[in-house]
Amino acid sequence: MPYGLPFTKMQGVGNDFVVVDGRRDGDVDWAVLAAEICDRRTGVGADGLLVLDDTHNADFMMRMFNPDGTPDVCGNGLRCIARYAVEHRIAVADTLSIATLAGVRAARMLRAADGTVAAVTVNMGLPRFDPPSIPMRVPLDRVVDYSLDLDNGDCIVVSALSTGSTHTVAFVETLPDDEMFFRTSPLVEEHPLFPTRTSLMWCRIAGASSLQLRIWERGAGETFGCGTGACAAAVAAIQHGFVARGTPIQVHSRGGQLSVKWIPGESIEMTGPAETIYTGIYDLDPNRSATLSRI
Repeated sequence: MPYGLPFTKMQGVGNDFVVVDGRRDGDVDWAVLAAEICDRRTGVGADGLLVLDDTHNADFMMRMFNPDGTPDVCGNGLRCIARYAVEHRIAVADTLSIATLAGVRAARMLRAADGTVAAVTVNMGLPRFDPPSIPMRVPLDRVVDYSLDLDNGDCIVVSALSTGSTHTVAFVETLPDDEMFFRTSPLVEEHPLFPTRTSLMWCRIAGASSLQLRIWERGAGETFGCGTGACAAAVAAIQHGFVARGTPIQVHSRGGQLSVKWIPGESIEMTGPAETIYTGIYDLDPNRSATLSRI
C-alpha cells in the first residue's frame, strides 16, 4: 500500500523546490525520488528536491538533489530550507546553521515590521578558484577569460569557479536568444573539461552594481534563478572590475532579484526571498524498490 510523504513546495526568485523532512524516512532513495517528484509532467514539478536531515555539526543538514538525481549545493535552496525549518519549529532561532556538501552555512531570517519573514540572508562560504576545486581539467592557477572550444565548432570565453557548486560565467553584451542559449549551454555543461559537469551563467553587466543573468543549471536545464550561480557571477564580475567590491551587487534573473556582497578573502553573503507556494502529500509505493529500500 502507498504511504504519504508530506512536502512543501517553495521558491526563491523562481527557483522552485520540493522540501521534505527526511528525518524519519531513512528508507527512501532520495536520488531516485528526486527524478520522480521533480518531473513537471508526472510528478510535483521542481528544480530540485531538498531533504532536511539530522547531523551532529549543525542545526540540521540540507540534502539537495537535482531533477536528474545528482546531489548538489543550492543557495536558493538554502534560504528555502532555512525558512522551512524556522516555520516548522525545527529550528527555534532566527539565526541557524545548515550542513551542506560544501560545509556548514549560516542563515538569518530578516523579518518585516509585522514579524513575517521578508527575506533570508545566507553565508555562502569562500569562493574557490583553483581548477581542482571547481573542478576543471586545465593547467592553470585560475580560470579567467578562458577560450572554451565546443563540439559544434563554436568557441565561448568563460571564467569558472566554485561557490559550493561548479559554475562557468560568460560575460556578454546581450543575453542569448533561445537558439543560441539552447544550442550552446548543454555543450558547456557536458564539456569534457568539467568532470562533474558545470552550470552556465550568461551574464550581462547592467550597471555599476547590477547584473542580469540567463541561467543553465547542470542537471536541470534552464532555471529562473540560481543562488550559487548569482554568487559566482557577482564574484567573477568583481574580479574583472566590472562592478564594485564590498557593496551589494543586485543580480537579476527571470525569477527575481538577489543581493550578493563579496570582499576578496571573505565569505560571500547572499540575501533574497524564500516563499511557500503550497503543501501536499506525495504517495510513496513500497512495492517500487527503485524508490524505497525494503527493510
